[in-house]
Amino acid sequence: MKIGMIGLGRMGMNMARRLMMGGHQVVACNRSPDKTEEIIKEGAEGSFSLQELAEKLDEQPRVIWLMLPAGKAIDEHLEKLRNILSPGDIIVEGGNSRYRDDIRRAAYLKGAGIHFVDAGVSGGIWGLSVGYCTMVGGEEKVFHYLESVFKSLAPADGYLYCGPTGAGHFVKMIHNGIEYGMMQAYGEGFALLEASPYAKHLDFNKISHLWNQGSVIRSWLLKLLEDAFARDPRLDELSGHVDDSGEGRWTVEEAIASGVAAPVITMALFQRFQSRKENAFENRVLAALRREFGGHAVKKM
Repeated sequence: MKIGMIGLGRMGMNMARRLMMGGHQVVACNRSPDKTEEIIKEGAEGSFSLQELAEKLDEQPRVIWLMLPAGKAIDEHLEKLRNILSPGDIIVEGGNSRYRDDIRRAAYLKGAGIHFVDAGVSGGIWGLSVGYCTMVGGEEKVFHYLESVFKSLAPADGYLYCGPTGAGHFVKMIHNGIEYGMMQAYGEGFALLEASPYAKHLDFNKISHLWNQGSVIRSWLLKLLEDAFARDPRLDELSGHVDDSGEGRWTVEEAIASGVAAPVITMALFQRFQSRKENAFENRVLAALRREFGGHAVKKM
């Protein structure tokens, strides 16, 4: 399939590469042209405006995937694309957007006959080699039309049609809320080890590796933590400042609105707020994990 990729950041660039590995033709476009030039050298077709991108997508319907920061940038691109694309064309929005925005955007594009698909994507900077777990919302017939794209991006059994518009990003939102809780538990556990009378004898890199050998708390996050401790045994190079991307807040708001108790996720979110005022060891663990799986910026000591 021929597909346009707008946004060649940490995720978008490697997603374009993985699509090409899967036999798809990629027409790439990015705000800064150097990224476009980079992917052209790897076999993609480049474009330097939305109009040029649309013209180079010569298959019908045209398919465009947006990998942009949530919020204003997406709305601005959708407004421009609505005036460029034709009825029947498809836009996939793969950023970390709020599902309520999907509903609004789908209705806006429907007025021009353009299909809108929301895709929650997890995989971070490791997605090129491991694949991207993809959660999809929108019209089911459009999902099936695009299935070869999702299959190329994902590992085996790594994509799912979740339901109508917004369902993909809703499931991804809850996924990220769970991630907050898991990371917080690891952070607190290692903080207890660090504060223990045995701390000077404990090798956190080896403990992380040990716990991934058949224990009930083994996980990919723990493997990433093992890697982080291998480079910096006590994470001394990091500040415990932990940002949040918004999805944890939305998860907590949804818990309040639906009357579902979510104390672990809520506390994990509040702990991130607190991290911006102190340099606790558990927060350095969280900062290290975000750097490992997502390439998120960290603050150095």
